[in-house]
This record gives sequence, structure tokens and C-alpha cells, in this order.
Amino acid sequence: MKGIILAGGKGTRLSPCTKVISKTMLPVYNRPMIYYPLNTLLKAGITDILIITNPDNNDDYIEQLGDGSEFNARFTYIEQVVPRGIAEAFMIGADFIGDDDVTMILGDNIFVDDVTADIQSFKKGAIIFAKEVPDPGRFGIVEMNETGHAISIEEKPTEPKSNLAITGLYICDNRVAKIAKQVTPSARGELEVTDVCKAYMELGELEVRMIHKDWIDAGTFDSLLEAQIIAKEQLQSLMII
Repeated sequence: MKGIILAGGKGTRLSPCTKVISKTMLPVYNRPMIYYPLNTLLKAGITDILIITNPDNNDDYIEQLGDGSEFNARFTYIEQVVPRGIAEAFMIGADFIGDDDVTMILGDNIFVDDVTADIQSFKKGAIIFAKEVPDPGRFGIVEMNETGHAISIEEKPTEPKSNLAITGLYICDNRVAKIAKQVTPSARGELEVTDVCKAYMELGELEVRMIHKDWIDAGTFDSLLEAQIIAKEQLQSLMII
């Protein structure tokens, strides 16, 4: 199993704080934000990790994280020149993934749940992680059946079929790069990761696992503040880096 952390993008919602620093390098309590998704992968035993950056900040990531040896891991860096959507990460990482399965996590997503067992027991298809939210219209939403398999996926629906938001953590087999290459831009001009998920769903191979503890997409000032509190009060004892 290989890992990908998507840390590209400009972080415009956190401007002006992101004028000269990448969003996922901003401090969350006592660590850079990217340390939290990195911790999720390392705890699961994933040590071969691709970090996708933007051209303006690639050198900053290399200086901060190095080649991974400090973390008993190996890091590879690739720049995402123009962010075109989350699904593009699988295309950028196609050669890196090779014949392996992959877990991708967004660099601004912070999880309290330990997903190690889900990653280490993975066999085939894809797994996404869902969290109940009070405002599902703001997210990609998944509906699942009694066996835990997805039966519908919608991107920011006006009339959501469920309140289960798709979080920024995806476990996929090595078909994912080929599947991502078939995705076409959505109405908002992005290569949507939900379309990758739909492809697995149509094969009957998309499982949904629930996130029960706190999950933060730290892309706004309010969620970044919440992430600071969660990191201080819940995550310190769970960090291995």
C-alpha cells in the first residue's frame, strides 16, 4: 500500500495567511497542518508516500519534511502545476502508484478516528469514509445500503438523499489511475473525485466506512480554529510524529 497526500492548491479561502505559505503548512496547534494527515498514513504502516504540492511552495515542503527518513519513510514530491480537481491526484501519481494499492488523504483533512484497520485489511475496489453532517448540501454526499456499499453519490446536492458527507480519505486499488483518466471535467470545470467513486460504485465495489469521532476539513478560518482545539485536546496522545 502506497500513500498520497494532496497538498496543492492556493488555499484562497485562508487568504491573506496563505499569500506566502501553503495552506497545509499553516500551524495547527504545535505542528504544521500536513503532519496530521501524514500521521494517519504512517500509523497505518504506509511509508512510501507521494506529496503533491504547488510550484510556489514545493521547496518549502522539501525543506520541512525532507526525504522522509526522519519519519522512517520515503517521500516523493510532484508539483500540481494547475489544480484541476482532486481526481487529478491519481493521474499525477499514476507512475508512483504502479501496481500497488493506494490511500489518498487531503492535506487539510484532520481525523481523530484511527483508520489503520481499514487500510491494513483492504483487498479490492475502493473505500470511502463518511461523516454525518447537519449541512449535507455543502459536501459530496453518499447514500449506502445495509451492507455498507454505496448506492448513490451526489456532489453538493440541493436535495441531499442522505446526511453522509464524503471525507477526504480514499483507499483504492491500482485501477484508480486508469479510472481517473476517464473522468471528464464537471460543470465547475474540475475533475471530481466523486466521479472516480461513482465508477467503483457502478462496479459494486465501493464500500463506505463511518467516521464517528471529529473530522475537520481545515480550509476556512472557522474550521482552522476548530482544528486547533481538536489538535490540542484530542490528538496529542495519538501522534507518532
